Amino acid sequence: MASHAPARLVLAHRFVAAIFGAYIFAWGFIALGTAGLFALGMPFHDAEHLSSMLVFLVYLGAFLWAFIAKSMLRLWLLLAGGGGLMAAGASLLQHFLV
Repeated sequence: MASHAPARLVLAHRFVAAIFGAYIFAWGFIALGTAGLFALGMPFHDAEHLSSMLVFLVYLGAFLWAFIAKSMLRLWLLLAGGGGLMAAGASLLQHFLV
């Protein structure tokens, strides 16, 4: 039974990355998508709805990628780091729009 513990720990870590890392990435995508589409001239609510519709595919892709990624460090850097960078970019873009 002890030999299964490391495998279960790795699987649990991947589940945490898939759920929370993909959520952070999706949140950044919605923020940047909404701000970017609004900056390009789309009405705010249309930009918000389009970003919200597209994020289902983005979240699904990020969730599934968490289970096939070879490097957990790269996975977390791209999911959490990418989500954070997209959110920061959206905040900066919103600052320039106001």
